Amino acid sequence: MASAARSPFILRQLPRRTTIVASASSIPSSISSAITRGGGGKRLFTTAPPKPLITPHKRPSLVSTKPFIIASRRTLFIQTEPTPNPDALKFIPGLPVLPPNASSIEYTSGRQATNSPLARSLFQLDGVTSVFYGPDFITVNKAPDSLWHLLKPEVFALITEYLNNGEPVVQGEVVENEDTKAREGDSEVVSMIKELLDTRIRPAIQEDGGDIEYRGFTDEGHVLLKLRGACRTCDSSTVTLKNGIESMLMHYIEEVKGVTQVLDQEEEIAQREFERFEANLAKLKGADAVPKSSGPHGIDAAP
Repeated sequence: MASAARSPFILRQLPRRTTIVASASSIPSSISSAITRGGGGKRLFTTAPPKPLITPHKRPSLVSTKPFIIASRRTLFIQTEPTPNPDALKFIPGLPVLPPNASSIEYTSGRQATNSPLARSLFQLDGVTSVFYGPDFITVNKAPDSLWHLLKPEVFALITEYLNNGEPVVQGEVVENEDTKAREGDSEVVSMIKELLDTRIRPAIQEDGGDIEYRGFTDEGHVLLKLRGACRTCDSSTVTLKNGIESMLMHYIEEVKGVTQVLDQEEEIAQREFERFEANLAKLKGADAVPKSSGPHGIDAAP
């Protein structure tokens, strides 16, 4: 009966051969002469143990010998500042948001934010109505019926995620703001207005999370301006124009007789609808019965 092939299990159960290594001095002379060939004294084999035919299984080490690198990521400490507009909050990440050649960029809808993944993501949050990028801050405007204590953590998470990636918030070439740039055909008065807007008024408006855009100077002496960011939908925008911008322009430039706010077509429609809504709500519940969300002590004041 042919002998059956040994299974791997049987091979593992066989006792391992032991090789006795003896020194040359311990081998008897009769045996030493038997394992030599000829008169040259060349040994047929050495006293070193032969290499085993089957290498014992070696368990791989759990500790990797290859070095690994943990990429350090900069920790952002994003601060928030309230603005005169209770529906706008200013987020300050502590690093530049826009390149030096750009003063500000504003998106009023997700369709406009084709070159900004961060703005598109912010518009996907329920309640976000506009996103404004300043030189070193981001202003987010919300709907009046949205609450900051619910929306603010989500905005924090998105801004932190995108800025930690190290990618610019605006992709492609950023167009330089040229509204206050001196032009060859500008009169002396227009040049003075642009210089004052760029050096004195714009920095103050940006401190409140907004910006201004110069639209022209009429023959009647009125400066046409467009408010952006937090100032665009602020209830005190008229006060800002009259008591702040208008008074400063009229003080330094005697040709200026006033300041007029310019609204886009969509903004005019939205403003009329909002005024109509407030009027109908006041008729139904009374002016004193309608709680106001504006003001530092309003029910929706930013924490």
